[in-house]
Amino acid sequence: MSTISLRIEFGGGLELLFDNKRSYRIDVPSLVPKDNSTDAENLSTKETKPVDVDYLIHHMRDNMLKERVELFMEKDTVRPGILVLINDTDWELEGEGEYRLKDGDEVVFISTLHGG
Repeated sequence: MSTISLRIEFGGGLELLFDNKRSYRIDVPSLVPKDNSTDAENLSTKETKPVDVDYLIHHMRDNMLKERVELFMEKDTVRPGILVLINDTDWELEGEGEYRLKDGDEVVFISTLHGG
């Protein structure tokens, strides 16, 4: 199975949910289940799609997030107040979760919510 390499960055306190690491380099499969399930078993029996940001968010939740999923995700996407940049561009301009990831992409997650 082929994979793509990504750089993941966190800011605004989100790194605290991800083992207090601000930066990761990860490899994800280039083809993933359409339902975004991250269970690698039985992939051959599932309908697949090219890896996109929606899948990446689920992968991060299931494999990288250390605590408090509700501070990172709401429903099937990142919660409001988290800015997502793909190669320094707001993900809203790139198609949000439908953006097809490419080898070498950088995805940055920044919390814009602060207590007070």
